[in-house]
Amino acid sequence: MEGLFEINIAATGLERHNLQAGGTKPEIEKFLRTRIEFFSCHLQNFVIQKFRLAMQNSCQIVLPARLASSRLPEKLLLKAGGKTILHHTYEAASRSFFGTNIVVAVDDQKLAKEVDSFGGQWVMTSQNCVSGTDRLAEVAEALPNTDVFINVQADEPEIDPASIDLVARTLMEDPKADIATAGTPIRHEQQLEDPACVKILMSERAGQGRAVYFSRAAIPFVREGVQETHLKAEPPIFWHHIGLYAYRRQFLQWFASQPPSRFEQLEKLEQLRAIEAGKRIVVATVDSATPGIDTLDDFQRFEQKLVG
Repeated sequence: MEGLFEINIAATGLERHNLQAGGTKPEIEKFLRTRIEFFSCHLQNFVIQKFRLAMQNSCQIVLPARLASSRLPEKLLLKAGGKTILHHTYEAASRSFFGTNIVVAVDDQKLAKEVDSFGGQWVMTSQNCVSGTDRLAEVAEALPNTDVFINVQADEPEIDPASIDLVARTLMEDPKADIATAGTPIRHEQQLEDPACVKILMSERAGQGRAVYFSRAAIPFVREGVQETHLKAEPPIFWHHIGLYAYRRQFLQWFASQPPSRFEQLEKLEQLRAIEAGKRIVVATVDSATPGIDTLDDFQRFEQKLVG
């Protein structure tokens, strides 16, 4: 019969089939193209989903949560809008791409009980941990199959989920990096001079840089005095460090084995332990810093924002 012929199809690696098709050759060729495009699209989506799942499974978000806090006692358990600060931060982190894997590293049963109340996961860590990074190192020991650990400070209820994703991907895309963190330009001299605002001395390139040093002092020091042109310069000269990190497992194992370094103890900045040892810290640029909860004023501001 004219136009009736047998065609073998091998569609995107699927099992070979014999198709008995009727019609003109152009019609059958169009049919084949449609089927191949259909299978190719589904295969592509399947591969993408597998890749996304692999990325998610290789990363673990950790909220290091310490009950004691000097300026605002037990601040993580304070409630605003019917939820604790810890709960708000957990929910914000869960909205990130990697938010399917979150654990809270607690040091007290009060915090563990709170995490249980909102259905979260927690792991008990030592009250003797010097820093949040030391606390993450303990979690890493308990999760031997995880490659990357993302440190989200538990007192950051307004953390941007996109910033979490950016920092994680910044580390994963740079195989030579030990740590990734975030920074935002400083445009006001008052902020530059504030010791509570940690500064990054950074070599910057194409929106991403390498940290050279961190300090509470204004760095780099401008000998003739800081001018408006310095604050408005592009690329920026002054950088505010955002306390969000992604670490490789090997780095955390190294970090836990090292005593606090000289400059770390002077500045009270744990990331200087890595800088002094020559570790590579890459910095992703974010638009702005999200406020954490350190004082009663911070908490009341956050509370008012929820009401308003």
